[in-house]
Amino acid sequence: MNSQTRIPAVEISSRDLKRNAHNALSDAQLRGNMRKAMDSLMAKRLASMPDEYEREHLREMGNHVRARALSKLPELLERLEANLTRNGVKVHWAETVDEANAIVLQIAEAHQAKQVIKGKSMVSEEMEMNHFLEGHGIEALESDMGEYIIQLDHEKPTHIIMPAIHKNARQVAALFHDTLGVDYTEDVDALIQTGRRVLRQKFFEADIGVSGVNFAVAETGTLLLVENEGNGRMSTGVPPVHIAVTGIEKVVENLRDVVPLLSLLTRSALGQGITTYVNLISGPRKADELDGPQEVHLVLLDNGRSQAFADGELRQTLNCIRCGACMNHCPVYTRIGGQAYGTVYPGPIGKIVSPHLMGLENTPDHPSASSLCGACGEVCPVKIPIPSLLRRLREENIKKPDAPNPVMRGQGTKYSPRERLLWKGWRLLNTSPWLYRAFGFFATRLRGLTPGNLGPWTQNHSAPKPAARSLHELAREHLEGK
Repeated sequence: MNSQTRIPAVEISSRDLKRNAHNALSDAQLRGNMRKAMDSLMAKRLASMPDEYEREHLREMGNHVRARALSKLPELLERLEANLTRNGVKVHWAETVDEANAIVLQIAEAHQAKQVIKGKSMVSEEMEMNHFLEGHGIEALESDMGEYIIQLDHEKPTHIIMPAIHKNARQVAALFHDTLGVDYTEDVDALIQTGRRVLRQKFFEADIGVSGVNFAVAETGTLLLVENEGNGRMSTGVPPVHIAVTGIEKVVENLRDVVPLLSLLTRSALGQGITTYVNLISGPRKADELDGPQEVHLVLLDNGRSQAFADGELRQTLNCIRCGACMNHCPVYTRIGGQAYGTVYPGPIGKIVSPHLMGLENTPDHPSASSLCGACGEVCPVKIPIPSLLRRLREENIKKPDAPNPVMRGQGTKYSPRERLLWKGWRLLNTSPWLYRAFGFFATRLRGLTPGNLGPWTQNHSAPKPAARSLHELAREHLEGK
């Protein structure tokens, strides 16, 4: 591809994961970009936490902090709302993304807003806020460099920390040349400066700034954001109105709990001891302050999180601090990238989060898109047992759709009466000695009739063929020969 040619992005469905994965595997450029990026991130993480004892102790602390917060989630959310309200922040609750978007639109219309500038926020991606606001005549511009690149190319983020990590400098150069009309250059610093020049003026023109939230502290009513570029600070401090959007699981009990989580987040994500900016927001501008927004709003979104919270095992999904380490170490994600998943959250964490947000009916193959090698669980900074949660979701996927009190929306999406009957036959065969012996006798004698195509099994495996004699028969012949 030369500097004048760029392949337009296409909408990718989460239900087409298998086809998307095959397409991604045939993209040599994508695989090369991902391999280089993931190798670098894995090395940086390890270099930032070389002491295994310290690393595991910190992970244990992180797990305890998140588990304790989730065990008190309703109470902490009420305390968070009370303290934020006392600080002058207006708190809004949304059960669905439609409700969350309606709240944001209502605030925008109340201020006759025409331009919104956004810091990085995965929850706003869940809401598809940009498209929603643009549909109501409001410009929504991403200020995070990676998100800005993705927005220009009309794609979804490929990574929750580095949205455009699947692109190299040549691809970004072509994108900027085609969409911004600037001179073609592959110099990374020049490309970053180009993006900053475009965005700088937008901070001052925007009527509303939108951000995500890394942690919401119930004790003090504080919204904490971490970033490296300064765009989050500009988005939350320059426009007259700041709207923060976050999932209900981001609450922690007190400021002390944030310390180990920050250390785990930055080192697991980028191999940094700490990010360039740690922003603590506890309210709008006071009368004696020179800067900051005049209004601060917080939208707390459920969007399927209560479903996960209601189940003791699946609740662990909500421990996630959005570092992306599981993606960086996943042999599936590192080969197909995040676009193939067709979901906001790709990779291992996406495979356990997305079914709650979208329903198993819209993510039927995601829980199975794993080798269960365990790498994701080993590197998770808060020790989420991702492999066991994937197995649990696989079970939910094949349960009877009409089972009483379904745990998951879309439960039983891959239920097959024929497969259920086959497994019942398998259990009967292996629990009945006489039936097992009879099966073994006929299987060895009629081995030539074994079909070469056994459906989905033979898509990735060779068809099994019984041996000419069973092990029992060979052992008996050996003993009789003596």
